Amino acid sequence: FCFASAEHPYNHLTDTLDNGRIKFFNPQKLNDPRYDKLPLSIRVLLEAAIRKCDGLYTKKEDIQSILDWQEQQNKAEVPFSPARVLLQDFTGIPAMVDLAAMRDAVAKHGVDPSLVNPRCPTDLIVDHSLQIDYSKCAIQNAPNPGGGDIPNQSQGSSRSTPSRPLSRGGSQCGSQRGSCSKPACSEPSASTGQPSVSVQQIENTPLLCPFHLKPVFETETALKNQEMELIRNKERLQFFKWCSKAFKNVNVVPPDFGAVHQVNLEYLSRVVQLNEGFIYPDSVVGTDSHTTMVNGLGILGWGVGGIESEAVMLGQPVSLTLPQVVGCKLVGSINPLSTSIDIVLGITKHLRQAGIAGKFVEFFGPGVSQLSAADRTTIANMCPEYNATVSFFPVDQVTLKHFKTISESEKLELLESYMKAIKLFQSYEDPSEDPHYSEVIEINLSSMVSYVSGPKRPQDRVAVSSMKEDFQSCLDEKVGFKGFHISKEKQETRVPFLHCGQEYKLAHGSVVIAAVISCTNNCNPSVMLTAGLLAKKAVEAGLVVKPYIRTSLAPGSGMVTHYLNTSGVLPYFSQLGFEVIGYGCATCVGNTAPLPEAVVDAIKQGELVACGVLSGNRHFEGRLCECVRANYLASPPLVVAYAIAGTVGIDFEKEPLGVTAVGKEVYLHDIWPSREEIQQIEEDTVISSVFKDLGERMEKGNTFWNNIECPDSVLFPWDQKSTYIRSPSFFSKLVKVPPPQSIENAHALLFLGDKVTTDHISPAGSIARVSAAAKYLLSKRLTPREFNSYGARRGNDAVMTRGTFASIKLQNRFIGKPGPKTLHIPSGQTLDVFEAAERYQREGINLIILAGKDYGSGNSRDWVAKGPYLLGVRAVIAESFEKLHKNQLVGMGIMPLEFLPGQNADSLELSGKERFTITLPDTLKGKIITSQGKSFVVTALFDTELDVNFFRHGGLLRYVARTLL
Repeated sequence: FCFASAEHPYNHLTDTLDNGRIKFFNPQKLNDPRYDKLPLSIRVLLEAAIRKCDGLYTKKEDIQSILDWQEQQNKAEVPFSPARVLLQDFTGIPAMVDLAAMRDAVAKHGVDPSLVNPRCPTDLIVDHSLQIDYSKCAIQNAPNPGGGDIPNQSQGSSRSTPSRPLSRGGSQCGSQRGSCSKPACSEPSASTGQPSVSVQQIENTPLLCPFHLKPVFETETALKNQEMELIRNKERLQFFKWCSKAFKNVNVVPPDFGAVHQVNLEYLSRVVQLNEGFIYPDSVVGTDSHTTMVNGLGILGWGVGGIESEAVMLGQPVSLTLPQVVGCKLVGSINPLSTSIDIVLGITKHLRQAGIAGKFVEFFGPGVSQLSAADRTTIANMCPEYNATVSFFPVDQVTLKHFKTISESEKLELLESYMKAIKLFQSYEDPSEDPHYSEVIEINLSSMVSYVSGPKRPQDRVAVSSMKEDFQSCLDEKVGFKGFHISKEKQETRVPFLHCGQEYKLAHGSVVIAAVISCTNNCNPSVMLTAGLLAKKAVEAGLVVKPYIRTSLAPGSGMVTHYLNTSGVLPYFSQLGFEVIGYGCATCVGNTAPLPEAVVDAIKQGELVACGVLSGNRHFEGRLCECVRANYLASPPLVVAYAIAGTVGIDFEKEPLGVTAVGKEVYLHDIWPSREEIQQIEEDTVISSVFKDLGERMEKGNTFWNNIECPDSVLFPWDQKSTYIRSPSFFSKLVKVPPPQSIENAHALLFLGDKVTTDHISPAGSIARVSAAAKYLLSKRLTPREFNSYGARRGNDAVMTRGTFASIKLQNRFIGKPGPKTLHIPSGQTLDVFEAAERYQREGINLIILAGKDYGSGNSRDWVAKGPYLLGVRAVIAESFEKLHKNQLVGMGIMPLEFLPGQNADSLELSGKERFTITLPDTLKGKIITSQGKSFVVTALFDTELDVNFFRHGGLLRYVARTLL
């Protein structure tokens, strides 16, 4: 039952909004006092279970288990039916290929193939197709996309010339006499040996906004890369476009719109869903680990594997152990000088040390209201870094404010009314509303202080408040990671010099390079806006940056320039000397414009430890310039502050940042913008423009995507010559009644040890030239250059099956050394795993796998169970399984069997070369008899009757197909 029909077991919980026009299930009508004490993330699970209670996938007992979360956490298995599924194209293509093949299968039995559609709304974002074949440096040397060889290689790698756009600086860092010869723009390409692009070329190069706002104007580089993307991925893109037209409940976001989690956050997420007159919480599972980013908007979601997402698409809920929920209580006031990045990294550090792997984290407490929506989504985005499942921020006034600029007021009123009606709206000021948690971790935001890193290594963090004394200790210490060993008498050295007709003095700690770089700060624009507002206030206060300091502004994308300009702070950056120099790696890689000759001479004369300050990510000694020995990584606003101060030897709390022309002292706290001011500008100039532009682009599409032709048919016309898209054999010999799934006289394909990971099982990365997959592609008349990667060929089961167990690190006890080989037991020959499996199948022999502990640990991958199934594997007998992989095996119709406690292959004296017959009675305690007459008992790891059904039907895909028959 999708919604409240007369037969729905919880029909009595329906309630209405908007004068009866909108219905919803109201858990409060249960009148159960336990509901008010549930964490809000668990309340989302409960609402979904009530709404989707059908007696098959979700039962009344599941609702009671969730209500009894306090006692059942970490014990009960419960279903979760998310509102939608999110796919990126690498994991999306095998799922859509399976659905297309299912249409063929049911059509052969006279069933209308148009009935095969995802039951759960599915968004597929094509974001893994683009490769950087052309860069500004290599536009003349790259291949002709209209003809000749097409470069095919692993996704994400560069082609012949590294993509390394350079700054608009000079050709070397130092004086014209070459006193500092750090190479910059003249550095040759690693692969071509040709000089990089000249300064004049860069200055004349148009700019494209990688964050997908309207480009300033399209570059030749971008157009050529798009053209190569179309050629290389033509078959895949045509198939995706067919899917967008042929299937209901499928929305395809074309290439060149953005990364999957960004599009999910900026365009697809809306906190609540409206369907058939019912309103319910938005929730999502996605095939990207950073799906958790939407937790920052009060949307429950996390990353899953391809098989799990496919199951949800077909109407099956996610099965999870009722999680422990760690309450992260934020208290205290944020230090006025702390940036969003300081806060995010500080919270991440606390949670990483707390040991919360596999748990839900839910934020509460008065400090939460101080975090903007962008701050929250960045913290949630870091969820994989501290190993939590989700990092949930319940909906509050900040969430509503975030959506105010992009949503109609009526919809916002409905959202607020609904979330309050089912108690999913949080007021962080009232402690009486705080739920009960498994445990509480308290983080004081006041402890989040500003840091810089240096002077030589990123890991050497220094609190800004301690910077002056820390730099002094660096001068004192012996030469090392932090020390420069400057004698006491030389520490007072001051070297005068002339610049532009005016005398200045340099000392140890003098700043000579100050670079604002946003390559690592694009996700959260608040730090760049803070720097811009600081520059504005500094100019208005009459402060200046000394003209000899080499200042620069290198935005990470045109998006950054767009919002700095829209917010009105860009001119103030320029007034302080921070002009936009271009888009690409600059100061971090030594591409700094030459220091004035007089500055270089003064540094050398006084043997000074001069300083560079930058908001990049690399700053090793001598990297920025050979004559600049101390370099510090700092947030963008601190780069501006140190540039104004002219030295790192300053205590911002006690010493003025500068003195105006009329002699007025100005302190950093006088011009540091407030968080409220930054957040308001961020919402007004960044969030609204991103949503508006992305929405327009989604409505109109782009010429690149619109010009792709695709078949107009219910069934996909498979191209038998294609090596990218192929109809898989999951549905071969499909009959209405499943045949008995007996396993008789099976051979062991592999005899494995402990901790076999999904990396060992599922193919990923490049295709080795001596592999079974390579032999297949060579038979299709492809050259090794055209192999591409396993990721790009996930839509071809012939490639992926040959890549299963193709890891060079596979430890197969039949062989005795690492490699993708096994023993064909009847003949005694050593063969590739695929070749052995193929021979077994020709001989009509079923296959099993013997393994040790923790079989299937590691990241989830869609082919980790599909591959073994197509190799003919019908059971895996192991000492223990990774739970997620166990579910994947069940979903593909492979029996997961566990040795009884204390037993394993060695204790049972199994050689692996026996024949195995497996019987599975109703008790789910399977009995195995070997060809030597030995018998032993194993446990079949089927959690539900549905799991048994999946196995008997040969997996979820066949089960769904038979329901249509």
